[in-house]
Amino acid sequence: MTDPNMTDKPMSDPPAELDREALAAASRAPVYRKVRRAEAIPGGTPTEKAPDPSLGGDPIAKERYTSTDFMRLEWERMWTKVWLLGGLESDVTEPGDYICTEIGRESVLLVRQKDGAMRAFYNVCLHRGNRLRAEGASSAESFKCQYHHWEYEIDGSFKRIPDLDTFPQGAPPCRGLVELPCDTWGGFVWFSLDKSVGPLREFLEPMPLHLDPYNFPKMALTRDITVEWECNWKASVDAFNESYHVQGIHPQLLYYLHDLDIQIDCYERHNRYLIPFGVVSPRVRKPPSIPDPIKTIMKGAGMDPADYDEPIENIRRDVQKQKRKVGPSQGKDYSRLNDDQLTDDYHYLIFPNVTLNVHADDLMLFRQRPHPTDPNRMFYDIWTLELVPDGQERPPRPRHQRFAYGDKSIGLVLDQDAQNLPGVQAGMQSKAFEGLWVGSQELRIRHFHKVLDDYVQGPGGA
Repeated sequence: MTDPNMTDKPMSDPPAELDREALAAASRAPVYRKVRRAEAIPGGTPTEKAPDPSLGGDPIAKERYTSTDFMRLEWERMWTKVWLLGGLESDVTEPGDYICTEIGRESVLLVRQKDGAMRAFYNVCLHRGNRLRAEGASSAESFKCQYHHWEYEIDGSFKRIPDLDTFPQGAPPCRGLVELPCDTWGGFVWFSLDKSVGPLREFLEPMPLHLDPYNFPKMALTRDITVEWECNWKASVDAFNESYHVQGIHPQLLYYLHDLDIQIDCYERHNRYLIPFGVVSPRVRKPPSIPDPIKTIMKGAGMDPADYDEPIENIRRDVQKQKRKVGPSQGKDYSRLNDDQLTDDYHYLIFPNVTLNVHADDLMLFRQRPHPTDPNRMFYDIWTLELVPDGQERPPRPRHQRFAYGDKSIGLVLDQDAQNLPGVQAGMQSKAFEGLWVGSQELRIRHFHKVLDDYVQGPGGA
C-alpha cells in the first residue's frame, strides 16, 4: 500500500543539528504545488475567495448529536423556521402532480396547480388526523382520505365531506388543508413550515448566483435512494463538508483529486469548497502511469489515455480544453462555466441539510433529514442527475428505492462513509469524548454549527 503521508519528492535524511520535533511537525503537512485556478467569467459562478470567518477553536459539544433536548430545540427553532428542499420540479409538471415529502414529524404535500403554480399543504386530513398520501411522487385529481372519505381539491379546499349534516358544528372553519409557503428554484420545489418565512431567494443568497450557470433544470434524475443511517443528521452533514477525511476513509480518491488545495468560502448561511479533480494528491507518490480514476475522466471527455504523452499534472488542463472544444458538438452548453468547472467539484452546503457535488455534466445531491424521535438515526437521500444534451429526450425517471444501512450498496465511496458514521455516533456517547476538535480544513463544519446556533441559541449565543 502506498504511504499516504509521502509527497511527490521523498524527504532526504535531515541534518543531525535540526530540531527533531520541529521537523516531525513540519513533515505532517505535505509539501505541494497549488493547481492553476480559473477566473470567473461574466455572468458565471463567482470564484473569488470569501474572507474566512473568525469562529474560534472551542470544541463543538457532542450533546447536539446525542441529546433529545437539543433535538427538540432544533425542531422548534430551526427546522420549523427555514426553507427546505421538497423535491424535483420534473416530478410535478402537470396539474394534480404532487410530491409527498417528510421532515421530522411532519409530512407535506407539494402540488402543481391548474394555473401552473406550486402550493404546499400539511399532509393531514382535518377530520381525524389521517395522512392523505404516502411519501413519494404521483398524480391525483383530488385527495381523498381513505378513513372516512373526506375529500379535498388539489388547491386544498374541501371537495366533499360525507354526511356533513351529522356534524352539529358544521365543517371545520378553515377552507380546507392547512397551507404552507412554497416556491421553486433551480428545478427544485421548496417549502417552509413557517408561514411567516421570508422569500426563498433571500434565504438562498448567494446560491442562485453561484449555481444557476449549471442549469439544473436541464438535468435528469438518474438515481433516487433513501437510506436510514444510524447516526445524527449533523454527523452526515459534517462528513460531506470537509476533505480532511479523504486520506482515512477514501484512500483511492487520492489518485483522483487534490485534497489539500481546497478553497473554502463561507457566506451568511451557506458555504462551499472548490476541489480540483483530475490530479493526484500530494499525500501519495507520483504514480508511474495515469491512475485509472483519472483515465475515466479523460475517456469521459473523449480523450484516449493511451495516446496521452504529457505529464500527469497537465491532464486536468487538457481535459478542460477538450471539453470546451467538443461541448457544442455534444449538445452541451458550457458557456457560463469557467474552465475549472469542466473538471472540478464545486461543492456546496445549502443550510441546513442539502449537500451538492456540482459538476458540468452532473449533480450529486444529498439531503440529510432528521429522524422524528431518535437523535441517533437519520434519513439520507441520494439524488443523482445528469445533463441532458440538447436534442435528446430525458431518460425515464428511476424508481425510488428505500432501505436500511447495510441492506444494499450505494457505491464504494458512499459505502465507506456509511460504514464509518455509526462508529462516530457510538463514540460520541463515550464519557471520554467531550466534543469535536475541529481544524482549519474543517472550517465549513464550524461555520455550519455557527449558523445552526444562530437559530437554536440566537445570534451571538443569546
